[in-house]
Amino acid sequence: MAAISPKMPDSTPESLVNPGRPDAADFRDRVTAVIEILLCSSIPTQLAIGALLGLAGIPARDASGNLSLTYVVVLSLTDTMLLIVMMILLMHAHGESARATWLGPADGRGARAVRDGLVGLGTVPLVFVGVGILLNAIRLFVPSLHNVPTNPLESLASTPSQAALFSLVAILAGGLREELQRAFMLRRFEQYLGGATVGIWVISIAFGLGHMMQGWDAVITTATLGAFWAWMYIQRRSSVGPIVSHAGFNSLEILRVAVIGQ
Repeated sequence: MAAISPKMPDSTPESLVNPGRPDAADFRDRVTAVIEILLCSSIPTQLAIGALLGLAGIPARDASGNLSLTYVVVLSLTDTMLLIVMMILLMHAHGESARATWLGPADGRGARAVRDGLVGLGTVPLVFVGVGILLNAIRLFVPSLHNVPTNPLESLASTPSQAALFSLVAILAGGLREELQRAFMLRRFEQYLGGATVGIWVISIAFGLGHMMQGWDAVITTATLGAFWAWMYIQRRSSVGPIVSHAGFNSLEILRVAVIGQ
């Protein structure tokens, strides 16, 4: 009787399914991972959504030249929904579980999510104070990096109602979407692109550069934050803690801006 070989799960790299050409297969795996990371980076989706908003007559800036809150809200929330669906579909195509990637193993998942949420909540004041110290240290010792005197996002939280709406965006598009993206990308680096450490460096630098409109001091600060939240994910294998920490920090930042300014 011929031996029956076990069926490989869909998430098994191509290089293991077809070992005859490992180098070519590994290359295809890596290219696929890079393409998926770029697709889920928010760059192509936000460009496409922004173009559609422009065609719909929703400008990115208001008559005063400030960012339009309507534009930011619609762009951010649409991008959030689209990216979550895209990541779930991509993981499903690889035979991966979105729940396992974002919430950890199934055993004890509920209790672990509660613990992770509490851990994330406990980091909020520490992160908030740490960012304040880092940001002011940069401005004190390397003032040239504070090259954007007024944060352009400040205008989005100038009134209580605007601050509340912007907080919702910061929680969903910042805390939720960005941490789910971070976990998705870190898994791709772990599987195909050099490991978690490489992923933390690359993703954190990219996360910082995504805030360049706020100045180089903000780039450094947000890159540091991104590295911390990536480390949290790697330690816990769950996005719950980073989501709570990120959302809590964003909410405190908006509250600070609304009350006392930059």
